[in-house]
Amino acid sequence: MAFSGKKSCGVGSSKDPAEGKRPIPGVRNVVAVASGKGGVGKSTISANLAVALARGGARVGLLDADIYGPSVPTLFHLKGHRLAGEDGMILPAEMQGLKIVSIGFLLEDDTPIIWRGPMLMKALEQFLHGTKWGELDYLVIDLPPGTGDVQISLVQMTPVAGAVVVTTPQDLALIDVKKSVRMFEKVGVPILGVVENMSYFLCPHCAGRSEIFGHGGARKACAEMGLRFLGEIPLEMALRAASDAGELLVATAPDAPAARAIARAAEDAAAALAVLDSLG
Repeated sequence: MAFSGKKSCGVGSSKDPAEGKRPIPGVRNVVAVASGKGGVGKSTISANLAVALARGGARVGLLDADIYGPSVPTLFHLKGHRLAGEDGMILPAEMQGLKIVSIGFLLEDDTPIIWRGPMLMKALEQFLHGTKWGELDYLVIDLPPGTGDVQISLVQMTPVAGAVVVTTPQDLALIDVKKSVRMFEKVGVPILGVVENMSYFLCPHCAGRSEIFGHGGARKACAEMGLRFLGEIPLEMALRAASDAGELLVATAPDAPAARAIARAAEDAAAALAVLDSLG
């Protein structure tokens, strides 16, 4: 598949931050979901946040831009799906009330992506502006972990309404989340809030709570940085099982503790966006 796009300037450029940004026709809010490091469950949270927004009545798209580890095809039972086109545009898959595009739709199973920065940027440009997204209230973008080419390119290519940062309670994860927050601040993207995933283990037998990775770190970091804390998502076997089965917990078991916590995080993130809109 041919990609089109232009290389953008770096974060340190003296150009106007708005220069070169193209809104996506029909898309009201682009929401980035990011993490400072891998292994925090960012893709699972991204997918469930998107479904939670859709279940709340919003029109939602999900772009899996996690170039090196696309999880969305597995999470939505779309492994093997291939991109279709119409009038030179990509047609998204439709599942769980979402319009979905993933870099994984271009790959055979277990095929690694070995692309340098310019190719990554061309692919992202095509997914953003070469897809028939239609009318959306939110386009949720699952970013790769860290603060690399894809994150920088995204904010240079299109206006991003806000970012949700996913972390876990460990000190090392919180150090990285602060770096991620600072990166978005540097490029002028508002932080909608921080989600603490795997906040505690919820025993399926006795409903006992075990704080395996510590507790309260993300909430404390939010207080220190003046950010909204979007809540604690428990490490719950039902969430893991649903993800492995290609199902979304917020849809299949909305009353599960993890599903309720994710739904509240989605509501709070949407509320933060509404506040930003009201401020102009």
